[in-house]
Amino acid sequence: MGAKVIMYSTAVCPYCVRAEQLLNRKGVAEIEKVRVDLEPQRRAEMMEKTGRRTVPQIYIGDTHVGGCEELYALDRAGKLEPLLRGE
Repeated sequence: MGAKVIMYSTAVCPYCVRAEQLLNRKGVAEIEKVRVDLEPQRRAEMMEKTGRRTVPQIYIGDTHVGGCEELYALDRAGKLEPLLRGE
């Protein structure tokens, strides 16, 4: 798949794990993880970019997908794979 995936996450987030599992099933081999629990300044960055304070916050290419629920909704709607291909 072509688009870069960035995920703001923490070590103990079950939703982050579920999101990563779905992305892996869709063929995403590499996810750039930004650990906001290890780098608190990155949480402020995430909140400024997304307007949200919860993790995960997922970007596919330049598109802010949102969190785990939004990622699964995109998949159910058949829109996740084209986004991952960069379409």
